[in-house]
Amino acid sequence: MAHALPTAPAILRNTILDREAVWQARVDLAACFRAASRLGLHEGICNHLSAMVPGSDALFLVNPYGWGFHEVTASRLLTCDFNGNVVEGVGVPESTAFHIHARIHLRLPRARAAFHTHMPNATALAMLDGEPLAYAGQSALKFLGRVVVDDKYNGLALDGAEGDRIAASMGDADVAFMRNHGIMVLGRSIAEAWDDLYYLERACEAQRLAMSTGRALRPVPPAVADAAARQMRDAGDEPARLHLESIKRTLDREAPDYRH
Repeated sequence: MAHALPTAPAILRNTILDREAVWQARVDLAACFRAASRLGLHEGICNHLSAMVPGSDALFLVNPYGWGFHEVTASRLLTCDFNGNVVEGVGVPESTAFHIHARIHLRLPRARAAFHTHMPNATALAMLDGEPLAYAGQSALKFLGRVVVDDKYNGLALDGAEGDRIAASMGDADVAFMRNHGIMVLGRSIAEAWDDLYYLERACEAQRLAMSTGRALRPVPPAVADAAARQMRDAGDEPARLHLESIKRTLDREAPDYRH
């Protein structure tokens, strides 16, 4: 019989958290919600972005059920443990948010951030037969060798077993096209998850537009594609960090309440 995971009070007793780092993570994650809303990457109140609490391997931040992405603020985010307890915050996570994100963070420690959306262009490609990305545009090359397709759509993820299945389907990939469902993006940081989410949708949008002409796509030659993907990886995490900083500067001018 499996042992229960530590309860929320036990986790808090045994964890010393850097409150400044935790608050910064809340601000960064709230900025991602607001930016995703502005770009139409969300769907009602049904999508979720999560991130592990800095300094903890047992607590994660996630949006509360019933609030749109455009309403999320740093203080409105919930802190949850893997047993479903809300450690900090008012409200509860959506059931599917908990069962997907808790199991991903538990089973895949490398996933310090996990962004799940039904963003339109990437989801549209997840609804088609065959491989979703054609690697015919430069933005798509960012994801070469980093994508998996989860072909086993089972309806809503309302239990831990489905969350475990989704986590297992990721393998070593950073991005999953969830067939008939949506997208999952994993990152070593909030900034990296945001950068991938943004560019994935842009790559899928460009591909969908190209496909709409009825003309054949022209993929980048494999050797060139591999070289370009390697160049992007060699840039490290700095482009993602700067991208998120740009998002926050825009929000600071136009919608600074995300920091509250």
